[in-house]
Amino acid sequence: MLFQSLDSKKECIGIYADGRIHYDNFPPSLIKTWDYFPFASEGVVEYAKIYCGGLSLTEVCPLHLKDDWTKAQQKLKAFLRSFKEAKICLHENCFFDLVPARFLLEFFYLKNEICEAVFNNYARPENHDFLADVGAVLHEVSSQRLNINKSSLRPFLGTPRARDLWKKLDHSSYINYNLFGAKTGRLTTKKNSFPILTLDKKFRSVIEPTNDWFVELDFNAAELRTLLALCGLEQPVDDLHEWNIENIFRGLGTRQEAKKRVFSWLYNPASQDHLLNRAYDRDLVLQKYWDGAQVKTIYNRTIDADKHHALNYTIQSTTSDLFLDRVATIHSLLKEHSSFVAFFIHDSLVLDVCDSEKQLLREIISLFSNTRLGEYKVNVSAGKNFGDMRRIQ
Repeated sequence: MLFQSLDSKKECIGIYADGRIHYDNFPPSLIKTWDYFPFASEGVVEYAKIYCGGLSLTEVCPLHLKDDWTKAQQKLKAFLRSFKEAKICLHENCFFDLVPARFLLEFFYLKNEICEAVFNNYARPENHDFLADVGAVLHEVSSQRLNINKSSLRPFLGTPRARDLWKKLDHSSYINYNLFGAKTGRLTTKKNSFPILTLDKKFRSVIEPTNDWFVELDFNAAELRTLLALCGLEQPVDDLHEWNIENIFRGLGTRQEAKKRVFSWLYNPASQDHLLNRAYDRDLVLQKYWDGAQVKTIYNRTIDADKHHALNYTIQSTTSDLFLDRVATIHSLLKEHSSFVAFFIHDSLVLDVCDSEKQLLREIISLFSNTRLGEYKVNVSAGKNFGDMRRIQ
């Protein structure tokens, strides 16, 4: 049965299905909806938003529903403006308690109809279940209010960027990731989200853990390791840039020089560094994952690409999905614990950890390291706030 959740928060339980609003005793066989539903049984629900590749409801609305949907959207925007003016926070209130039942019936009837059209007109993506698992993690993260310490910004308030952030923190203490914001699958953030992906490093102390510690895990030279794996080569256990110096660059140069040289070559198809060409087979990767028009990754993500971008998209997308796969696995491990996934920045995962659960870290690091493409070296840092993280062994 096709249905819609009236609110995405776990404490706000209500659905629209079969022409009615249900607050309990849900109908059986709820199997299709628009976006992530927190009460769904694992692997049961199909998501129309994933079928259409993250397009909006307005973009996929059938022509015969356009006028009615436009009117419904205008009503919704009016309600949201009134909530903002009245300083009503939707993170702390159930949406369905704030609007008339008649509007709920009209709005979610149309949403159901649009979803039905999507399921009828779009093929099921091969990576649907993977994206659904990642969506579940993003939903959990978006519902967690960041523990913000605005006072840490005071030394920087002489700068425009610090003042802008200070203002944003009054209404932007949640991170809302966009699963479909980039064609390669790398996460972006939605409008009005806390700017975690663009936050200046000097302002990071503004975020403090809810528990006792932040622990950050990130892959050493993640994209280069992905290239190695896609070439069929084994992963060195050491720092990969140091390994390149010793094994490719004949012991010459600094780590920073080696890193710059590799990435200048990697993402510029015209670059012909003969030492790197001999060590890493870019053409082999293109032959395996690019058909001349589209890249198809090992995570079943298909991306339109010309030759200039094909290798970049293959490596970026594969690395991003490999990282998100590890995040979803760790999120599942922590479901019954007080420690939790706090947020992530590209291939860096930040956990909010209780002192009493420190013994979990060994297992978590092992899970993070053991990827589908082999064992990636992991860097581990910890700190009492996100701006004061120290590398640990």
